[in-house]
Amino acid sequence: MRKFVGFAACLACVSFGPAAAGQGGTSGRPPIDYSILHAQVILDHLGFSPGILDGRPGQSLTAALKGFQTARGMPATGTLDPATLRALAPYASLRPVRRLTLDAGTLAGPYVNPIPKDPEKQARLASLAYTRPLEKLAEMFHTTPEVLVELNPGGGRIVPGAAFRFPNALPASRDYPADIKPEWRRTLNMLNVEAKVPEADHIVVDKSEKVLKVYDGQGRLVAQFSATMGSAHDPLPIGTWKINGADTNPKFHYNPKLFWDAKKGSDPAMLPPGPNGPVGVVWLDLSKEHYGIHGTPEPQLIGRTESHGCIRLTNWDAARLALMVKPGTRAVFQE
Repeated sequence: MRKFVGFAACLACVSFGPAAAGQGGTSGRPPIDYSILHAQVILDHLGFSPGILDGRPGQSLTAALKGFQTARGMPATGTLDPATLRALAPYASLRPVRRLTLDAGTLAGPYVNPIPKDPEKQARLASLAYTRPLEKLAEMFHTTPEVLVELNPGGGRIVPGAAFRFPNALPASRDYPADIKPEWRRTLNMLNVEAKVPEADHIVVDKSEKVLKVYDGQGRLVAQFSATMGSAHDPLPIGTWKINGADTNPKFHYNPKLFWDAKKGSDPAMLPPGPNGPVGVVWLDLSKEHYGIHGTPEPQLIGRTESHGCIRLTNWDAARLALMVKPGTRAVFQE
């Protein structure tokens, strides 16, 4: 029990300032629970992604806890029970919130606002970039603009030199492979993607659990990400496939013939790259034609909406997965 108490004490001693301490939620939501945020931050660092770092319970946190517990040989309760808190305690020094000073490089665009919904109009853009600095900052720190507003009550101008509070999504290492493209390295840095990750022997996409699991060569669960997968119109292709390779910061060939809900009369279009593109910052091509694992422009909807058959992750989780896999990695899709 001593470790459990120590973990709780570490949470209690973190200072967020008098305004933040009593900050309520927005849109009728409960206020941020910093104990939950602390656990989310630790799980995110360890590769058991709780989805959005928002300090609130939910299906993504439950799934992340079950993955972490399974990997540690513990009962998969999906709750922050005493045994799980003891297992998380060695990482309690990871502060749940970091106060950082913004600089010009962090706030640099380009920005596109508004982004048109019509693919033909999107194709005329130079990129499907973030719409505003607040959106970029939220994705950098694995959260949403709404959560950043809650963490910084009273607001403030988003300008170089301003100090803001963020969920602590900063990676332990940025030592990315030397052979990756400079553009992809910049994206990994921007998304605060952890560089030191285990190599995947195979992955399992589990429809019933709404997660993508990563296993090493010894069959150990070493990472897990919440995922959106398939729909009634485009079901998840159950079976065993392979990852052919990764297309980073990809363009997207929009072919209306492949989308049952495409606007009648739509023409094919080549959409520019960008985090707000249909497949986000990376496309992991599968041996199943027209299917892939990719990012998304709407991370808050992961596991809560449907897809056109592909597997959708947050941009930061998709980028982390891309560092774990290689061409030929086996991908098992199961019910």
